Amino acid sequence: MSTPFYVSPQQAMADRAEYARKGIARGRSVVVLQYIDGVVFVAENPSRALHKVSEIYDRIAFAAVGKYNEFENLRIGGVRYADLRGYTYDREDVTARGLANVYAQTLGTIFSSAAEKPYEVELIVAEVGEAPEDDQIYRLPHDGSIVDEHGSVAVGGNADQISSYLDQRHRDGMTLGEALKLAVDSLSRDNNGGERTLTAEQLEVATLDRTRPQQRKFKRILGGQLSRLLDESAGADESAADASGDADGTADSAAPDATKDASDGTKKEQKPKDDA
Repeated sequence: MSTPFYVSPQQAMADRAEYARKGIARGRSVVVLQYIDGVVFVAENPSRALHKVSEIYDRIAFAAVGKYNEFENLRIGGVRYADLRGYTYDREDVTARGLANVYAQTLGTIFSSAAEKPYEVELIVAEVGEAPEDDQIYRLPHDGSIVDEHGSVAVGGNADQISSYLDQRHRDGMTLGEALKLAVDSLSRDNNGGERTLTAEQLEVATLDRTRPQQRKFKRILGGQLSRLLDESAGADESAADASGDADGTADSAAPDATKDASDGTKKEQKPKDDA
């Protein structure tokens, strides 16, 4: 009779976590940023049908990376939870914190269960408030823990490098165009430090806009509107660069003219002296 193979609980959990992280790392990243009028979601996703960013409820949205069928099941479950709670109690009782707790319990149960593999997903749940300080962003890794994020957050294959880039450049009070440009710039950077060009067709962009008059604040930015925002951001950068170059050129050209005038003036003053 053979002896059963023993694996310590700590090693089993470490192996399951490594398995989930490898699956998540194969997915393209998603970036979520706060801006002055709400929260913007930017994902590298060329598909027009399989969304990484979706609406959950009036002021709540969901973003995910990893296996599509797994996070789609979680999204559907979140919509059902929000609809039932809003119908049973009140729409104001549906919050991102409550939804994040439900997702955390689900992911934690699956991760610790030896009967099934852990979900290869990482989630972001965000809620827009009446003011920027009331916005809420929660990140939920594969093991069911909850991380309260502020300002910016990234999940996916290159999340650490992207998060570091965002932390250095994100600031309060950014416009939608500025936040979108920062998000696209961060997603364009690869592991080797190089940069790619991401077009509107390769991006999935949505916002939770607190200024919308209707109750539902979620809005997708598609097609021409997204292209215009990207072009305006690129044009603003070129204008700033041109203005900086013009200022440098003006300063440089002014110096020789001043020297020439001073030289001419000196000669004119010295000429009468020589004649005398």
